[in-house]
Amino acid sequence: MVAVETLYQWIGGRGSLPPPWLAAVLPRSIFLTVRFTPLRPYQNLSRPFIWFVFTLLRSKYLSALQTVTNYFSCEKKMICSCYSSGISYSVPIPLNSQGISSANCSIKSHQKSFFLGQKHITKVSYISNQRLYLRSNRAKIYATNARESWDIGRFLKTLFFFNGPPNPLKFVESLIGKVASEEIKEVPKKMEYSGITLVTGATGGVGRRVVDLLRNKGAPVRILVRNEEKARSMFGPDIDLIIGDVTKKETLNPEYFEGVKKVINAVSVIVGPKEGDTPDRQKYSQGIKFFEPEIKGDPPEKVEYIGMQNLINAVTNKVGLRDGKLLFGFEVNLCGKFIWGALDDVVMGGVSESSFQILPTGSESGGPTGLFKGVVSTSNNGGFTSIRTKNFSEPEDLSAYDGIEIRLKGDGKRYKLILRTSYEWDTVGYTAIFDTVKDQWQTVKVPFESLKPIFRAKTLFDAPKFDPSNITALQLMFSKFEYDGKLNPTFKEGPFELPFSTIKTYINEPIKPRFVHVSSAGVTRPDRPGLDLTKQPPAVRMNKELGSILTYKLKGEDVIRESGIPYAIIRPCALTEEPAGADLIFDQGDNITGKVAREEIARICIASLESPYACGKTFEVKSTVPFSEPFVVDPTNPPKEKDYEVYFKTLKEGITGKEALEKGVPAPV
Repeated sequence: MVAVETLYQWIGGRGSLPPPWLAAVLPRSIFLTVRFTPLRPYQNLSRPFIWFVFTLLRSKYLSALQTVTNYFSCEKKMICSCYSSGISYSVPIPLNSQGISSANCSIKSHQKSFFLGQKHITKVSYISNQRLYLRSNRAKIYATNARESWDIGRFLKTLFFFNGPPNPLKFVESLIGKVASEEIKEVPKKMEYSGITLVTGATGGVGRRVVDLLRNKGAPVRILVRNEEKARSMFGPDIDLIIGDVTKKETLNPEYFEGVKKVINAVSVIVGPKEGDTPDRQKYSQGIKFFEPEIKGDPPEKVEYIGMQNLINAVTNKVGLRDGKLLFGFEVNLCGKFIWGALDDVVMGGVSESSFQILPTGSESGGPTGLFKGVVSTSNNGGFTSIRTKNFSEPEDLSAYDGIEIRLKGDGKRYKLILRTSYEWDTVGYTAIFDTVKDQWQTVKVPFESLKPIFRAKTLFDAPKFDPSNITALQLMFSKFEYDGKLNPTFKEGPFELPFSTIKTYINEPIKPRFVHVSSAGVTRPDRPGLDLTKQPPAVRMNKELGSILTYKLKGEDVIRESGIPYAIIRPCALTEEPAGADLIFDQGDNITGKVAREEIARICIASLESPYACGKTFEVKSTVPFSEPFVVDPTNPPKEKDYEVYFKTLKEGITGKEALEKGVPAPV
């Protein structure tokens, strides 16, 4: 703490020379004279030593001090930016024998000149009324005669843009911590999940069979239920469950869905016989054809429609969007979601400069597009430019996706994409390199698995694994350096431009359903013109008496189809307790009637999750066995397991049965 206070006093201007403990660690000499405009209310930081402090903050070891002194040391003379005559400090020539450069400079009374040396400092002589090569510049340091000016104003602007104004005391304490620490702090590794399947409506007839089948396969399962006691008595005390109700969105805490990758939704409004049922619901299990039905509990609108909205909102971030999540673009004003700023080699003494701009007519279609442009230079040991977003107010969860996709117009150069998972200013960035084709619009895909943990152009082999659920910032970079000593073969000093219209996530092809929903056959029929309702199943005939149950089931389906998630919607005909194994008919357009076993539907749900042919499809299912004939299985000769892929391959996108409603033409049933 004494060291911190001593350094703080020195930065504050209370001493003209550094304390011996700090001067002793400097490997070479450094002489700085610079005029600063006071940075009120942080005027105590308005000192020549601020450059040294900021640079050291980016250093990992004490050897980084060598870099600092190299920027401002010279073999002959050092030229310093001064503003007017006043007192002139001169380092005597004999000090050259100690590896110390000589320099003269005129300064005003509110300026200070510092001399830092590794060895004992010989007496400094003061010469008045002498000027040496004056230059007026309020924000630049001019170092050796072979170097370019360093824009400290742009440097401070960069720091303030990404970090805000510094607290002086915390700033110095951070400096000492950097010097004392040899390792960057490792971010705690998050628990990894292999991909949990969430089953909702898990204690119902189809839901409980889905849970049993998944557990028998050894797949990780989590269930969403309203009654914990019922669920644990059904599945055992070790079942992974969350207590919630789709009709109450406040019960669907986002933390409950951590690790979920797929959803099978078997939630349905409860229909039961008016006259009551047995404790094990035998009448219900036979189907509503065999009893006078009524709604039990919450009405269809609340369960099938509002409940679906709540569930989709809760899981979309986990299952992902089929077309990816747009991070940057000009659809629905998303260009303003992230704030971009330049982060160039000025932070290490360089002179390269870049910016982010919006071109009103720069895209392929003549619309607006983003532009990363600048001028890159290797002067002062620099050689990189970049644009980086400010840290997001909330981390972006991209765990549902496989990578980042950028639509850009190339210039033939090689660039870097950097994703950050920490709110710290100077820490590991997960980096990938990509090439561009000159003067061509192209789509660049960067898989998450290709990202390398890079810190100051070096691979950190012991860094935490990339966590796509905690993205805090994005960065695009053009650099002379790749990493681990490799150079960019396409690097060339001078101006460059990289227009980019979108940055979004993507899911690897072929895309499979991640949300499978059990609906019902007949959802489009109550309002279908010309349909003889007397020949329809009870649910169609009694739609209004049952609270418009099928109407709201259809509305719930539409919520899924419009959400953008990869889905499959299964519409079983009348459900029975018969065993699976009967021959099946898959159809589309909502035209068939019949029966099908709950066990069969549970198997189809699980098979749908693994089939790209089921993605984006809505279809009905029934068995070939008539209602009047029970289906039984001979235990000595059970039916072979079905290859549901054969059925899925016959399905087409865009067929829902609503076509008949929209055209006003009755469809055959």
